[in-house]
Amino acid sequence: MIIKMLFGVMFVLLLSIPVHSEIYSPAALDTIPPATPQNVVGSGYEKHVDVDWYNNSESDLAGYKVYRKVSGQFVFYTNVPKEKSYISLNIGVTGIMNEFKISAYDDSGNESPLSDSVVTITHDMTDEEFLDMVQRTTFRYFWDYAHPVSGLIRERLGSDDIVTSGGSGFGVMALLVGIERGYISRQQGVERMLTILNFLNTQADRFHGAFSHWLNGTTGNVIPFSQYDDGGDLVETSFMIQGLLTARQYFDQSTTEEIEIRNLITQIWETVEWNWYRRSPYSNYLYWHWSPNYGWQINFKLIGYNETMITYLLAIASPTHSVPANLYYDGWASSTGYFINQTYYGYKLWVGDPYGGPLFFAHYSFLGFDARYIRDIYCNYFLNNRHHTLINRAYCIANPQGHTGYGPDTWGLTACDNPWGYSAHEPYSNDNGTIAPTAALSSMPYTPTESISALKNFYRTYYGNLWGEYGFKDAFNLDVNWFASSYIAIDQGPIIDMIENYRSNLLWEKFMANPEIPAMLDSIGFVPDSTVGVQDEEIPIDDFKIIGNYPNPFNPSTTIVFTLPKTYKVVISIYNVLGEEILKLADREFISGKNEVTWNGTDQNGSAAESGIYFYTIKYQGRIQTGKMVLIK
Repeated sequence: MIIKMLFGVMFVLLLSIPVHSEIYSPAALDTIPPATPQNVVGSGYEKHVDVDWYNNSESDLAGYKVYRKVSGQFVFYTNVPKEKSYISLNIGVTGIMNEFKISAYDDSGNESPLSDSVVTITHDMTDEEFLDMVQRTTFRYFWDYAHPVSGLIRERLGSDDIVTSGGSGFGVMALLVGIERGYISRQQGVERMLTILNFLNTQADRFHGAFSHWLNGTTGNVIPFSQYDDGGDLVETSFMIQGLLTARQYFDQSTTEEIEIRNLITQIWETVEWNWYRRSPYSNYLYWHWSPNYGWQINFKLIGYNETMITYLLAIASPTHSVPANLYYDGWASSTGYFINQTYYGYKLWVGDPYGGPLFFAHYSFLGFDARYIRDIYCNYFLNNRHHTLINRAYCIANPQGHTGYGPDTWGLTACDNPWGYSAHEPYSNDNGTIAPTAALSSMPYTPTESISALKNFYRTYYGNLWGEYGFKDAFNLDVNWFASSYIAIDQGPIIDMIENYRSNLLWEKFMANPEIPAMLDSIGFVPDSTVGVQDEEIPIDDFKIIGNYPNPFNPSTTIVFTLPKTYKVVISIYNVLGEEILKLADREFISGKNEVTWNGTDQNGSAAESGIYFYTIKYQGRIQTGKMVLIK
């Protein structure tokens, strides 16, 4: 009886529970599909094809579906996760046509209508197509692989929450390239910039205004870069500010959002306490690090020549926390080794390490800072960077350490991953056979002919191992048949940014348009200089070329053959593998057409040269052609 009563009570209670029809009604289920993906672009290259589109913004987006045309019908090909808005297919040969459509689908399984179809055809590519391929693909690292919360740029592939302040500055510039090239819409770029700026202003740890090298992309908290490096990093901060100031000039419209972008950037810029990192009001130097826990424990003065030039320029330019302009010469350029004034492989290097050091010295400070047509008391830095690049290439051609694969189109020593870790590679003192594509590609404004030739070689020769979803991988070493699987923000950023400066001057123009920059240059003492620009030194002279030298190898003499478009004075010099000039073989006028000059294997003292590799340069109207020969005894 008691059991029956209990069942009765339970039955009454169940009847009294209200039934919410919206929970059970089929009408409440999500039946609204996402929007059809927009701006779908198909790109055919030589060895692969890409399809890119603007990413959807629905909160319940699950991903995308790719349809490929087969036998006249579009059939499902593959899914793409929502974090990505592209697909790549390896084809391998030219002349292959494909046709695609894209849809979006949500968590409920609703699928959008298909996009319009796009056609891709693999084909022999022009130089412009190669440049766009690299920029478009590299952009994905800074757009699709950016941190989902902060929008900042991850340190490297697989670093998850670790984002980098300097690499994010490079990434801000890449964002501008993406808008300008149509990889994303301006509105998409505006929204991402606001995400980044609000995070930097409200969540990111700052140390007297400076950002840490690494920070957590979700929380904004500092992630120590090393034992004592858990505070402000002034150099990484300067890379960030260089990018932000470039963006401040780019987002110049009168909309509420773009006004907010400019105001937020100004707020960040004006709250960096550059003068704090002077350590003392009597110091002529800036210091790299300060930690709230360890103070000035690292004690690293910024003294050139290296990648920190932009740090001094911005510190002097600051409208709120500036340092005196004399720190440029009395601090940054104070080293006795700063003004080197040496010639290597026929190229004058005014400032820098012997042979120039790693090539990133010519990149990081110059993504926004346009060094063309100006000079300080030492040099025109654009021309110095051009010669630095050409020396780096000439060293790889000479290849004094005999590494596998080095040559006219496989060159570029800089900081990158290698088979044994990570290192700042440079000629002689730190050359283990590792080539980084970022070295040649980021030098595009300085050496477009040589850099484009290297780009083509990297793609055509090493595509299967060196190319991936974010463009060229970090590095390779043919001595041990090693190819990196990694992508690193500070290597990818200069590639897309410097290619854009070569193509349009966009980032240079926007950074230099900031009113603080001309005033800073005047205070330091930079003056106009018309010595060089991209166009000045890169006028093609189709009929000026080296035919070669024969015999090669040779003993005791060899004849160098070259052509000129018109009669003109030519200088021919011979160098050993150390880059030392051993003989000026000719310094006279040669006729138009084919010319020959013979070297008898002796140096400027008339002594017989030793067996080995020698390098010769032919200078004509400001241009230099190079050749390599081997003396065997």
